[in-house]
Amino acid sequence: MKKLILFTVFCSSFLVSKAQNDIDVLLSAGVDDAQRFANDYLAPGTNGVMHSMNANWFNSAKVKPLGGFEISLVANASLVGDDDKVFSMNTADYNNVQFVSGPSTQNVATVLGENDPSIFVEVEYDDPIFGSQTAEFELPQGIGDESYNLIPSGTLQAAVGLGSGIEVKARYFPKYENDDVALNMYGAGLQFEFTEWLPADKLWPVALSGLVAYTHLDGSYDLTESSGIDGENQRLENNTNTWLFQLAVSTKLPVFNLYGGLGYISGKAESDLLGDYVVTNGIVSSDTITDPFSVSSDVSAVRGTVGFKLKLGFFRLNGEYHISEFDAFSVGVNFGFR
Repeated sequence: MKKLILFTVFCSSFLVSKAQNDIDVLLSAGVDDAQRFANDYLAPGTNGVMHSMNANWFNSAKVKPLGGFEISLVANASLVGDDDKVFSMNTADYNNVQFVSGPSTQNVATVLGENDPSIFVEVEYDDPIFGSQTAEFELPQGIGDESYNLIPSGTLQAAVGLGSGIEVKARYFPKYENDDVALNMYGAGLQFEFTEWLPADKLWPVALSGLVAYTHLDGSYDLTESSGIDGENQRLENNTNTWLFQLAVSTKLPVFNLYGGLGYISGKAESDLLGDYVVTNGIVSSDTITDPFSVSSDVSAVRGTVGFKLKLGFFRLNGEYHISEFDAFSVGVNFGFR
């Protein structure tokens, strides 16, 4: 459960729980090997987060008139498929890592999965006295449990009409911080209604608009107390930036409306393992590695959206579903004027 909570508030949980205790051996295999594994292990999780955090940027193609506003509480979740829970690890691509048993290429857990049964690898390192030595360790597990098939996110959002078919939006996740974890998310967007600019726009049965939105997420996780490795200022930091380009269409009825659209998500998540790590080489020797490595993942995906919006005076409710590399759904509770 601890791993799930940390993953929810911070998308890169590579070093949580058991994985934290394996850093020493991963780094003993060499920074290149540790970085290669971390990149494949984390990528499905960070990519799923980028899809989740871009849901519910709009709930209608009809923009608000001048002075109209809406404040929303939005809950999103992207869906985790079986293919997102494993990756193919080929030890021929590694310098000093081999599987203890089985073929050289095996499916192993990502941060979203679980190795059942556990998978062990053998790492080779150089001891200054005894020469080439090997050590055996278990590969890190992910969040694993079959009931954890969602990557959630949430945000507060506001939208204001500027007139002339233009609406400005902003979203913000109040900064979360405790002894180990810090998280911050914000974003901004512009929506342009094309039908507002056409002659006799009041006669059109539907509204058509375009949306451009930017979202930023940054977070850090302090590893000093939990990594089990000597060192200082040990932490994992993440920096994620995404862009959404969306075409939207919706009905224009007084109470209940349907909306949908076609969009494109582009984004990059960068995770940095920072601090000093004292890696042992045999019995009497050790090396200090500073800021061992950085890993990144990218998304570039088309998505389709379908949704509904119920409007009862000041109160509104909407729900939507997205079809993309990571399918996602979202629910919004909205309060607005005009």
